[in-house]
Amino acid sequence: MAIVTETSTEMYSLLKELFPICRSLTGDGVRKTLSVLQRYVPLKISEVASGTAVFDWTVPDEWNIKDAFVRAPSGEKVIDFKSNNLHILGYSEPFKGEVTLSELKQHLYTSPEKPDLIPYVTSYYKRRWGFCLKHSDFLNLKDGRYEVEIDSTLKPGSLTYADFVIPGKTKKEIIISTYVCHPSMANNELSGPVVSAFLAKHLIEHQSSLKHSYRFIFIPETIGSITYLSRNLEHLKQHAIGGYVVTCAGDPAPFSYMMTPSENALVDRITRHVLKNSVEHFNLYDFSTRGSDERQYNAPGVDLNLGSLMRSKYAEYKEYHTSADDLSFVTPQALEESLNMYIKCLDVFENNATYRCQVLCEPQLGKRGLYPTISTRESGISSRRMTNLLAYSNGERDLLEIAEKTRVPVWEYFPIAKQLLEHDLIVEA
Repeated sequence: MAIVTETSTEMYSLLKELFPICRSLTGDGVRKTLSVLQRYVPLKISEVASGTAVFDWTVPDEWNIKDAFVRAPSGEKVIDFKSNNLHILGYSEPFKGEVTLSELKQHLYTSPEKPDLIPYVTSYYKRRWGFCLKHSDFLNLKDGRYEVEIDSTLKPGSLTYADFVIPGKTKKEIIISTYVCHPSMANNELSGPVVSAFLAKHLIEHQSSLKHSYRFIFIPETIGSITYLSRNLEHLKQHAIGGYVVTCAGDPAPFSYMMTPSENALVDRITRHVLKNSVEHFNLYDFSTRGSDERQYNAPGVDLNLGSLMRSKYAEYKEYHTSADDLSFVTPQALEESLNMYIKCLDVFENNATYRCQVLCEPQLGKRGLYPTISTRESGISSRRMTNLLAYSNGERDLLEIAEKTRVPVWEYFPIAKQLLEHDLIVEA
């Protein structure tokens, strides 16, 4: 039986509140989403004007929509934005008029392979209008003239994003980035912001003990990360040591991890280790299957080493980018499990270190009260791990490498390292 906790209930409630909002790359849907998230975390909201050059791209015009529908010759609304915001082709320019069925079909988008689902389709960088609908409904459209109305605006405005930093004891930063630019899709769109917000809440509650600083970024996908990097790249290259793009974290499938291009960055080593020692099965993807903002954060010359810890990987579950990615597809417990897995990974970031043994040959542990006076299986395992840590601490291997070599979960070495530090047997290299 699934265990529903206060945290999982609260996470799911936030996701439900955000679900009806029609988001896109720009516009009031993004602002409203960020405003809701501000109740949970101290977001600093920024606006970047349309037309602003951001590396090889340009910030697009701002899009907002109030209503859109198609009315059949019978007078019935056969497509209605207000019933499901996936019905509108994203970034549709305003239109009002009558069209024939053949003319209308040139502006309709369906998924014949998923005939009972509304697909998510958008047109960001070319002006057009259109609607999305179930292919089964498309096949039932009758000849005649159709009334079409799209009450939208597409004009110069701005792109909105938000960020904030939780300072730690050092200026080394771990980046947590997620996107807020898709309409009502629960896993692909909203699980990322929800998990990120609650991860930030957790870190704020433990801020006094944090070694690293944590930078949280809430952006429109692709153009948002490009815009953010164009404004912050110098700082990030100086301070960031890695991080995650948080997405697709709400369905109950096994965990998946998208590696960085090197496949051996610190975030890769940590995440693989945590998954290997926490779950029976997980899926590993190389960077050639990338598809979200890891493309930008790991681009040549940027090289910030962000991986992506997910459940079902985007584009590889049948509900992806359709109306089936709804509130029933995600679960409260899956959201909390993803949150806890991220917390576990960040705990390794916090506690991993490289040590050097300060004693030549094996130190005498007994006189320091570190060696058992009675031999049991448990005491033997404990002392072996302590001597292993000492034996491998040459100032070059970090705890994670030692844990991998000795086939022990790295978190079991954390209290041992603390004991050895207290007795001046090791020092951080």
